[in-house]
Amino acid sequence: MPGDSGGSVGLSWRAAPFDGPPLRYQVFFGEQERGPYTQLAEFPANSHYKSDADRPWWSWDRTKNVHFYQVKSTRTLNLVNGRPYFFKVALTDGTQSLEGPGRSAVPEPNLFNWNKANNFLLMIVFSTLVLISISQAKRRPNIFLRRIPGLDAVEEAIGRATEMGRPILYLTGSDDMSSLSTIAATVILGQVAKRTAALDTQLKVPHRDPIVMAVCQEIVKESYLEAGRPDAYREDSNFFITSDQFSYAAAVDGIMLRERPAANFFMGFYYAEALLLTETGAGTGAIQIAGTDADLQLPFFITTCDYTLIGEELYAASAYLSREPVLVGTLRGQDQGKAFLLISMVIGTILATIGALTGTQTFVPVLQLFRDFK
Repeated sequence: MPGDSGGSVGLSWRAAPFDGPPLRYQVFFGEQERGPYTQLAEFPANSHYKSDADRPWWSWDRTKNVHFYQVKSTRTLNLVNGRPYFFKVALTDGTQSLEGPGRSAVPEPNLFNWNKANNFLLMIVFSTLVLISISQAKRRPNIFLRRIPGLDAVEEAIGRATEMGRPILYLTGSDDMSSLSTIAATVILGQVAKRTAALDTQLKVPHRDPIVMAVCQEIVKESYLEAGRPDAYREDSNFFITSDQFSYAAAVDGIMLRERPAANFFMGFYYAEALLLTETGAGTGAIQIAGTDADLQLPFFITTCDYTLIGEELYAASAYLSREPVLVGTLRGQDQGKAFLLISMVIGTILATIGALTGTQTFVPVLQLFRDFK
């Protein structure tokens, strides 16, 4: 079977000139050349053409005068790679049948899956775009990035806390370090910690996961070193509260009411505790900046926070704040890739519409180039 990982066999044979719905094809399977043979399938003689097979146009000849049937491993039929098997095809009209000679085949995995050639091509294109964008970002450090108001307000929030002599409260969400949003939150924490170190502002980061706390401790410590203020680093700026959802929310609310931080950052993934946290922070008059990819919690953040990073803005924040060429170039290359896919979708929709209106299949190969891209 072309392009598979083994465990299946593809059978093909030329259609007879008298094929039609009254006639049926039968596929037989045997482990020995002389049998016995077991019937695997039966279907009308005007079906199961190569052109009907769900495979890309570039993987093989899609003629309508060749029948095709794929024999796959099932619970009752286990095809072992490297072992020969035997197959027969018979044509019947219900009263008599014409049986072809037996043919042998050995299931083997293929080195390359041509079904995924479009994925490989698009991966090469996108990787090239990212590398070119990184190279451009290294040559031009001030390369344009779309302005994100929530990130522009980070400097304002830290400055306000410094002027008022109050701490900054930073939350990394409720997920562990396997979550992309938590990773993004810890990266942003590093940039915030650099500014607090430079301005000598107190930073508090309560946690509900000990692994996240350990990672954030190292990130904050490194940020203070990079800012040239290792003496200002406090080990207790990151501290563990509890892993229980609402106990954690109650403890953080208590910190907000007692210490009244001037700025609250809610970055990462949140659950039902989101509104309990942000509503309390809004009541204390703090500047609140949130960022999450939890779509169910976005309405609460937008309502109770001054600025909200929505979805991918959270992931872009590290590049936006640090202006690191590799991060900026990667972000720009990904955006160019998304633009390419969006343009392809628009062109494909137009071509499909033209094909439907004219009743032609002229553009099918073009459309299938982007089919099954994941």
